[in-house]
Amino acid sequence: MKNIKSIIAVASLGFVLAACGGSAPQPSSGSSSGSSSSASSIYGGGSSLSSDQYLGVNVGDRVFFATDQASIDGSSRAVLRAQAEWLAQNASTNLVIEGHADERGTREYNLALGARRANAVRDFLISQGVDSARLDTISYGKERPVSLCSDESCWSKNRRAVSTTR
Repeated sequence: MKNIKSIIAVASLGFVLAACGGSAPQPSSGSSSGSSSSASSIYGGGSSLSSDQYLGVNVGDRVFFATDQASIDGSSRAVLRAQAEWLAQNASTNLVIEGHADERGTREYNLALGARRANAVRDFLISQGVDSARLDTISYGKERPVSLCSDESCWSKNRRAVSTTR
C-alpha cells in the first residue's frame, strides 16, 4: 500500500511538472524503441533517468522468491501490479524478465527454476492486462548473482526475477 501511494505521488508530481513545462516533449530521433528514451521525455520531468532506471527506482524492477519456489507472494504482487500499471502508461515499452536462483543446486536445476520464476512473473503481468507480446523471459539460473557469499543473507538476494526494458 505504501508503494502504491508513493507511485501515485510521483506520477502526480510528474503531471504537474509536465503541465508547467510549456511545449510537449519531442521524441528522440534514431530510436524506434521506448527502452532508450530518457525518463524526461516519457514522464514530463527534468530527469535524465533511462526507462530501466525509472523502473528500478520508482516502480520496482525485481521480486524475490523463497527457496526452491516460483510462487508470487503478497509483496511481489504489489510490485508487479505497479509494473503492469507503468506498462499500461508506456505502451511502447516492452520487458525482458530475467529469472535467477541462488548458488545451491545444479546448473540445470537452477536454470529451470529461474525459468519458472521468470514465467510466473510473466503470467502475473499478463493476468493484469499486459499483452504477452510485450514480455520476454530468460533464465540465468545461478550464473549472475548480485551477492556473493554462502549463507541466507546472500541467497535471498539472488532468488529473484528482474524486469528490464527492451
